[in-house]
Amino acid sequence: MLLDKINEDLKEAMRGKDALSLSVIRMLKGDIQLKTIDKGNLTDDDIIAIVSKQIKMRKDAIGEFKKANREDLVSQNEQEIEILNKYLPEQLTYDEVVKIIDEAFSKVNPTSSKDMGLIMREVSPKLKGRFDMQQVSSLIKERLN
Repeated sequence: MLLDKINEDLKEAMRGKDALSLSVIRMLKGDIQLKTIDKGNLTDDDIIAIVSKQIKMRKDAIGEFKKANREDLVSQNEQEIEILNKYLPEQLTYDEVVKIIDEAFSKVNPTSSKDMGLIMREVSPKLKGRFDMQQVSSLIKERLN
């Protein structure tokens, strides 16, 4: 299970005195524990969603840090993303994502941009945690217009 891997990596970071990994994994575990309180037992998919959210937050922060010319913080956030990426399933390529979107379009047969939700509902389970959902959303919007 993914939670076991996270716990093992936490112990490993403690033993290796890897401060950055330790900090990132502790933050992740804190989020997982909060979600566990709200929801009960979490599945691997729930944990992947938490990891994805953590990565998205850091990517947003990188954008802000670049605007402020804080390369030190940009670098730190990129390293944190690298650590978090270990807990995501294998990422899909752009071409694989386009193929999944194509399949959804042929299945749903959208007539207007109002069908965006139907298409997202179709592709989300296949792509969540495996590709940036913001990019997926813009690809679908582009295609609908």
